[in-house]
Amino acid sequence: MIRRLTDGLLVGLGLTIVLSFAGLAADTPRAASASALKVRTYYVAADEVEWDYAPGGINKMMGTKFDGYAKTFAERGPHRIGTVYRKAVYREYTDETFTKLKPRALEWQHLGMLGPVLRAEVGDTIKVNFRNNTTHPYSMHPHGVFYEKASEGSNYEDDSTAADKANNTVPSGQTHIYTWQVPERAGPGPGDGSSVVWLYHSHVNEPKDVESGLIGAIIITARGMARADGRPKDVDREFVNLFMIVDENTSWYLNHNIQTYASDPKGVNKMELIPTDDEGTFSLVGTGFVAANVKAAINGYIYGNMPMMTMKKGERVRWYLVTIGEGFNIHTPHWHGNVVLDRGRRTDVVAISPAQMLTVDMVPDDPGIWMYHCHIDDHMDAGMVALYKVEP
Repeated sequence: MIRRLTDGLLVGLGLTIVLSFAGLAADTPRAASASALKVRTYYVAADEVEWDYAPGGINKMMGTKFDGYAKTFAERGPHRIGTVYRKAVYREYTDETFTKLKPRALEWQHLGMLGPVLRAEVGDTIKVNFRNNTTHPYSMHPHGVFYEKASEGSNYEDDSTAADKANNTVPSGQTHIYTWQVPERAGPGPGDGSSVVWLYHSHVNEPKDVESGLIGAIIITARGMARADGRPKDVDREFVNLFMIVDENTSWYLNHNIQTYASDPKGVNKMELIPTDDEGTFSLVGTGFVAANVKAAINGYIYGNMPMMTMKKGERVRWYLVTIGEGFNIHTPHWHGNVVLDRGRRTDVVAISPAQMLTVDMVPDDPGIWMYHCHIDDHMDAGMVALYKVEP
């Protein structure tokens, strides 16, 4: 799971995929909406939080204390941080004062460390009032939608004017308004269902910003297919899942986390990499300080600690699957008990790679509480597992 170069750096990529509902139900017309197209306004801040990858304090997949290999990633000690890390996350506020957080609905608690879902219908405009409440410069960079240089949110030399560069790096305590148009090419294609997913994330120092936690999803619905709140009309329930092996070793907050959570911070060897598991067998992950800070997470949760994703038998359920990060972020999400439709193909396993976004649909027919995990063995053993529930 970790691949090392001679200079000691971890290698990585990013990736995104989209799956569709077509074939599960009759075709739905994509007529133009009778209502006027909208400017959808959001108030989003980058905030620093103390994030717990396992808030339940146990391996909830097995209903036991962390033992064996799981202790590598969950146990706190003199030279181990444990499961709580300072992170920067996107959070939604109610207005431009950024004084009151917008509550996250119960059905969206599974989003975890992901930022708020930003929604739009083809033809709309997304306007994001962004405030940086952290101690580092950050930005918001979108995938898929249309933006001018003043709203790109990506820090590199592009010969643009000073005014157009202001959005690339938003300093601590400052704000910026990002404006993104949603043309047809940002919406579903001919083979897609009524909505697709894109990513947004900070892009000042993209690898470190994302590993630090700044990432979220944009959902674009076809013209005429969105409810007033932007949700697709032909879907009953939606879930967004980020499968990501988060490398906390490259986070902006590593030193803070060592000083705060390791009981002997001076004794920490940041380069400690032991290429064997707890039984002495060679492992791609291994043990040691470096491995302990590599969290195989779904939405920032490990070992079944993600809030239960619940649906009812027969509902039209849409899953938005994304990943990003270093090169070992190639994942194979697998649902026990039910199947999804992926671009006309029925399956219970799909594949995504770094910065790839995929949308798939499910009509669950098998009630129960089911395992949901990455089917790559190393990732599953390291905690990339969750549960979902189908009610009768």
